[in-house]
Amino acid sequence: MRRLSPLSRYRPAPAWSAAPTAFKLNLTHALGTALATLLLGAGTAPARAQGAVAGAMSSAQAVVASTVDTLAQGWDQGHWRAAVSPYAPHLRYSPEHEYVWALAVERQRTDRWMAGASFFSNSFGQPSSYLYLGRRFPSLMGHPQLFGQVSGGLLYGYRGKYENKVPFNYNGFSPGALASIGWQFNRQASLTVHAVGDAAVMFQFGWDFR
Repeated sequence: MRRLSPLSRYRPAPAWSAAPTAFKLNLTHALGTALATLLLGAGTAPARAQGAVAGAMSSAQAVVASTVDTLAQGWDQGHWRAAVSPYAPHLRYSPEHEYVWALAVERQRTDRWMAGASFFSNSFGQPSSYLYLGRRFPSLMGHPQLFGQVSGGLLYGYRGKYENKVPFNYNGFSPGALASIGWQFNRQASLTVHAVGDAAVMFQFGWDFR
């Protein structure tokens, strides 16, 4: 007679075959349900993504339309501002630099939006211009007379061998932007300091006709 090893006496029955029939059915049903949910979710994911993109585009279009509508109205309310910049020191020396001056006229709306045009002589003595749209932010840091100002628009004037002095220049045309801080002395007079990129600062005296 062949002797059985001690371990063979305690060999367990397979877990799946020993499991009750009801447990097997429930587990099979649960796995099938999970797989179907996964497949359906994978099928609807592109549709959900497309819906999200469409919603984002619709919201962006609404914001743009609202902004354009806001900027298209209200210019009949407000006042005019004239400005002169007699001095603009450069931050870095170059023998090519020349005297810089500027004249500007702006239309200031009652909601602080503004549009303007500036004619100036650039750092290399070339007649230049800047058409811009911007906004003024009064009462900075709780001081009623301190204001900030930002503007952006179209710059023209850097031509010839100086075209590369401003980015994205094409035949003298390039985008332009200014960040400024100023002090309103009274209802008419103000002093503004413009940061002209990293090349110079421009001191500007303004007069509000109101």
